[in-house]
Amino acid sequence: MFKLLRGVLLTMLCLPTFAHAGVPTVAAASDLQFALSELAERFQAEQGLEVRLNFGSSGNFRRQIAQGAPFELYLSADEAYVEALHQEGRTEDAGVRYAIGRLVWLQRTGRGDLPTEDDPMAGLEEALAALRDGRGRLRIALANPEHAPYGVAAQQALEHAGLWDEMQPLKILGENVSQAAQFALSADARGGLVAYSLALAGPLQERGEHLLIPDSWHAPLYQRMALIRGASETARAFYAYLQDDEAREILARYGFALPDASSAEEP
Repeated sequence: MFKLLRGVLLTMLCLPTFAHAGVPTVAAASDLQFALSELAERFQAEQGLEVRLNFGSSGNFRRQIAQGAPFELYLSADEAYVEALHQEGRTEDAGVRYAIGRLVWLQRTGRGDLPTEDDPMAGLEEALAALRDGRGRLRIALANPEHAPYGVAAQQALEHAGLWDEMQPLKILGENVSQAAQFALSADARGGLVAYSLALAGPLQERGEHLLIPDSWHAPLYQRMALIRGASETARAFYAYLQDDEAREILARYGFALPDASSAEEP
């Protein structure tokens, strides 16, 4: 089942598609799937301008942009990728920090008891106990730490809890955090560590329940965006729109913490 689901989602989420002439293409981290889609719709309704959104892992987009992929705006879940592209001369400047992400445990409703703040990894510990006792193997989903910032945060949280090595037989990796969230809600999974912004979105909120992981368990998920050199006026307008109060309110509604003005420019 996982192989089939992985193939379908990889086809949908990981192959870049680019816009027709005059419509700029935006490379956006998968944790923005619902928030940015809403923002793009509002932008088009208010300003009559269209952007095309591609969602995927920040690390894969960083590589594609470095290789010349025709994106005009890049929204990363890890600001280090934007900083690297700026050092390579791919972006117009260092960009701005637009949000701070949060990590959650997400599980299918009815899968079992939801972990508590006192024991955020109780679901994983339950799955490990079942594996040791021969009672089955329920998987634990996370994004691939090799190129997905939320995968890195998930690994750090698991290391903090002392469970990273032991949970390897249960691990199922999503190509990005959106795919990991789908895996976490599947019939074969106990749950997973994914983006708060996805857990709050209607389609996933209706199917699952979640618990915030303490942000002290992983490095901050500082998210940064920047214009790619040669970006069109429409891309510039959307970049500006994403920094106004209305956009910030929508990001906050999807669970993102917002940087204050003094820290937004910090690399």
